[in-house]
Amino acid sequence: MSDAPHESLPESLPESLPEVPLPTEIREFLVHLEKGRDLSPNTRAAYTRDLREFSTWLAQLHGAQGWDWNELSRTSIRGYMAHLTRRGLAKRSIARQLSAVRSFYRWMHRDERVDVNPARAVRTPRLPRTLPAYLDRQQAETLLQHAATRAQSLAFTDVRNLAMLELFYSSGLRLSELRGVDLADLDLVSQQVKVRGKGRKERIVPLGDHAQRALRNYLVKRDALLQQVGGVKAGRVARGAVFLSERGSRISPRAVQHAMVQLLEAVSEGADLTTHSLRHSFATHLVDAGADLRAVQELLGHASISTTQIYTHTSVERLKKVYRQAHPRA
Repeated sequence: MSDAPHESLPESLPESLPEVPLPTEIREFLVHLEKGRDLSPNTRAAYTRDLREFSTWLAQLHGAQGWDWNELSRTSIRGYMAHLTRRGLAKRSIARQLSAVRSFYRWMHRDERVDVNPARAVRTPRLPRTLPAYLDRQQAETLLQHAATRAQSLAFTDVRNLAMLELFYSSGLRLSELRGVDLADLDLVSQQVKVRGKGRKERIVPLGDHAQRALRNYLVKRDALLQQVGGVKAGRVARGAVFLSERGSRISPRAVQHAMVQLLEAVSEGADLTTHSLRHSFATHLVDAGADLRAVQELLGHASISTTQIYTHTSVERLKKVYRQAHPRA
């Protein structure tokens, strides 16, 4: 399919468009994602949100007569990218939406609903290569000591938060991976944990001695909590989950973020550190110590080595900073 020379895209569509019902094809694609690809709820929600916005834009563009998926060209997709740019979306967000449209068209093409995938010919926006925020070794030590001191209170949340922090830094887990850890995934004798990463891919990662001790201490508190709340709120108790709320349910993403950010703020001195910074710190400290990049890739669960290579840049930037500060002719 070639771009139709007579096809024109209006420049004056409003930035914020009223939502329209999802087309049948998109609804069927979303069912395919849920049943066939076993994607995480967060990923499915992102696909739904992005494709709803795409179909809303198409409905505004084509009006009551509607559109034929086979008739849309790469010019149409580029017009949508331009619309997102005018809305002020970041390049990373635009790239994610383009990826959703490509996946949707790829599915329709395989299912012989369209002849070609016009989104394939649309270039992904060039993304700035930003260095992730991370803790230096002294900050990491201070952070862990701060959390350990708080855990001496023996309060459930303080003991749990230390265990989560140690696991984040010891094993480089994503937030969703840490939340998803079940008792059956944890082997404190062999000091390893099985995690389910993006696309439900499983990997085994090691646990350090400090993480092992923190987890042992936490599991005692966890068992005591379940004895207290098990009979009262049995329907909400997550007996298989490692990390629990004070009510006995699997801890929420927001609660994990809140707990880690509170700890980070005690040592960050205004730095832009987040829960994900713990994962970046894990990888950066390994690379700084000379760890093989392929091994770090496996530990992080990266599909591509190019994703892991950002940590070599982080290491080089750190060395440059030391050089500029220390060398008399820098």
